[in-house]
Amino acid sequence: LPPPAPPEMPVMKEIIHCKACTLFPPNPNLPPPATRDRPPGCKTVFVGGLPENAAEEIIREVFEQCGDITAIRKSKKNFCHIRFAEEFMVDKAIYLSGYRMRLGSSTDKKDTGRLHVDFAQARDDFYEWECKQRTLAREERHRRKIEEEKFRPPSPAPIVHYSEHEASLMAEKLKDETKFDEAIVVLLTWFERGEVTRRSANNFYSMIQSANSHTRRLMGEKVSHEEAMEQAKEQFKSALSGILSEFEQIVAVFKAASKQKAWDHFSKAQRKNIDIWRKQAEEIRNAHSEELMGIRREEEMEMSDEDYEESPNKKGKVDEFALAAQAHALKEENDSLRWQLDAYRNEVELLKQEQGKLYRTEEDHTKDQQLRFLQQAMQGMQQQLLSLQEECRKKELELERVKDEKSQVQSLLTVLKEKLNYRNNETNGTDTHRNDTNGFSLSVGAQDTHTNEGRASIISLKTEKEALLVGIIATFLHV
Repeated sequence: LPPPAPPEMPVMKEIIHCKACTLFPPNPNLPPPATRDRPPGCKTVFVGGLPENAAEEIIREVFEQCGDITAIRKSKKNFCHIRFAEEFMVDKAIYLSGYRMRLGSSTDKKDTGRLHVDFAQARDDFYEWECKQRTLAREERHRRKIEEEKFRPPSPAPIVHYSEHEASLMAEKLKDETKFDEAIVVLLTWFERGEVTRRSANNFYSMIQSANSHTRRLMGEKVSHEEAMEQAKEQFKSALSGILSEFEQIVAVFKAASKQKAWDHFSKAQRKNIDIWRKQAEEIRNAHSEELMGIRREEEMEMSDEDYEESPNKKGKVDEFALAAQAHALKEENDSLRWQLDAYRNEVELLKQEQGKLYRTEEDHTKDQQLRFLQQAMQGMQQQLLSLQEECRKKELELERVKDEKSQVQSLLTVLKEKLNYRNNETNGTDTHRNDTNGFSLSVGAQDTHTNEGRASIISLKTEKEALLVGIIATFLHV
């Protein structure tokens, strides 16, 4: 197939001959067939207007000219869906839209049809497009990450934790000039972490002393740099004075050339150049002379009478400074030894106190055990006392109950005695009557109730228990 023509040029399509069919181009004066928006990652096209007798082999023969076909889904009606291997093949298939297809040389209606090719939206195409986009995004993130890692500054080395071994190594590093910066950072970190304790105070003091030992070195370097600066100033002043002297000579040359004897022999252009050069030289000379005078004024303002007196004795001052530094170092060593001695004394006292605490703890342990045993014994005795108190309460309750029963029995006895006395006074009963009363107390009570209804109502028995007691007592009284 020829490539699609640019949109600004008229499209001139040609007849396409195949083995089983022929494709005739549409009328060039007609507008191009309409198509839908292209879906992302589209590899499938819709082909409509196929002849009814068009087989799948004929369709494959026609559209294989556009590219590799992965699948053809033909419908029972006159359309099908064709999926290509690549996206650019779809554009070639769209080019065939509008062609009239004829099978062989037949003019039958079932063997002809006008093709309509359009973009189709397939899930497989969209899924592959999404996978490709995710892959590209992942590669882009990986590339950006690599670029960021290239420009990222290296992370600082981790600070080691404090130990006696590390403290000894750090003290040696603090004494070394090349490793001083690294060691001082570690020491500051240990201070911030709170690693200083009573036991590690001596190690930290020795490290502080090692750091302080660099003071003399730094002071010596400062003095040497000041001397170098003074020498540089002197060299600068001498060089500047030499430059000024040369400028004076140049200006003198220009002045000599501007005199009447020599001036008349120069041309106008030469005179003009000489004037310009003379003015430039004078300006430069004046500027340098002002700079030199300013430097001298600053030195005069900084210097004092003491500086003038001490300048010839500079070497003596350096010796005095060295002696003072040595004395200061000896004083620091003496202080450090005294502090170490105090620390050792404190440690000895702590050890003694700890040993005394150990002995005390053993004695306290035995005392605690004895106290526990005594407490357990007291608890047992308290429990026994409580049980005895409960038993005493029970006995007291039983005694009160017995007393109540005894009082009730006595009251019944008094009632029965009164009853018997009353009966003896009224009747001189016979022995048979007494035996009846002794045999069964309830019959006596019944006869008494019949004889004296008033008294019987007063001495009536209320409960079966009282009646039984009355009968028992009556038997004992009348035997």
